Amino acid sequence: MANHKSAEKRNRQATVQRMRNRAIKSRMKNSIRQVEEAIAAGSIEQAQVALKAAIPVIAKTGAKGTIHKKNASRKVSRLTIRVNGMQAA
Repeated sequence: MANHKSAEKRNRQATVQRMRNRAIKSRMKNSIRQVEEAIAAGSIEQAQVALKAAIPVIAKTGAKGTIHKKNASRKVSRLTIRVNGMQAA
């Protein structure tokens, strides 16, 4: 446990940041899951709508630093490729 005033503050800040990051990351994972479920169901329209909603959530997660920006970009790219692959098939 923290003994100094500055260490106690740092501990409080870390707790708040950790909870915020968990919430942001959970929101991102839920949006990705919706896209994947639409792909699994074979619904092209539903997958496109879910992807359109998921892209800003993923981008914002990367912009806030919860995940790396390139990780966010990679997730968007892979989801987009999967959705576009449904259209081609």
